[in-house]
This record gives sequence, structure tokens and C-alpha cells, in this order.
Amino acid sequence: MSNRECDKSSISKVLSFILELQKCADDTNLDATGCDNPCLGPNISNGLIFNTRPITLYSCCTGELWTMPFTLNGTTGDSTVFKISKLDCNCATFEILAPNPDTTNSLLPYIGTNNFFTIDLDCVLAIRCLNDTYTN
Repeated sequence: MSNRECDKSSISKVLSFILELQKCADDTNLDATGCDNPCLGPNISNGLIFNTRPITLYSCCTGELWTMPFTLNGTTGDSTVFKISKLDCNCATFEILAPNPDTTNSLLPYIGTNNFFTIDLDCVLAIRCLNDTYTN
């Protein structure tokens, strides 16, 4: 696929933006929300800085949420929440995020599973950005 074709993919552009934000996470805080918020934030009261903009993916074939299996600490499950970790034109690699078993902090709803999958973005109808968070 040529760069010109990549430039036409709005999903690819948004994911590229999110990936760059995650790479450059700092303590900047704006009140904007959604996929185009120009920074990750706010700071978490314990000093951690949000480093993840979790997203959900919707299938272009069915419009349903993508669900992926994961294994974490010997336990298996399914999740619909992901973190972009790599983007190569129209192919994206995501880490599967699991619900945080420690439910005492509502600002940390997910944890990284170190389980990944790669998808052709032509198979994605839409994405939805969730509230910024910190993941390990």
C-alpha cells in the first residue's frame, strides 16, 4: 500500500495520533475528551501519569465490538478494550487490556496483558476512545 493510500485512512490517522501521544505521555492536562484530545491526562493523585488512551474497535462486517481472548497470570478471559502499540500503514498491533482486578481505584480500570494481535484496518468500521488511564 502506498503512503498516499495510508493518508486517506482516517482510522489510521487517529491511531497514529494516539500512538504518538502514548509515546510522549507527560503531565499536560486539558479538559478535551475523545480521540482528538491533544494530550493524555490528567495526573493520577499518586503521581502516575496517564500513558494510555484505551480504545474499542468495531467490525466493518457486523458493526459489533471486536473481542479478543487473553491470558493473564494463568487466568483466561475476553476483552473488548485495547491499546495501540504499533502502526504500519494500514495494519495495527494492539495490546489486549484486561479489567483491573483491583477495583479500589476507578482511575485505573485496565491492566496490560502482554497479549497482542495485529489487524488490517480495512476490517475496522470505527473506533471509540475511552477515558485516558495508566497501564503497566
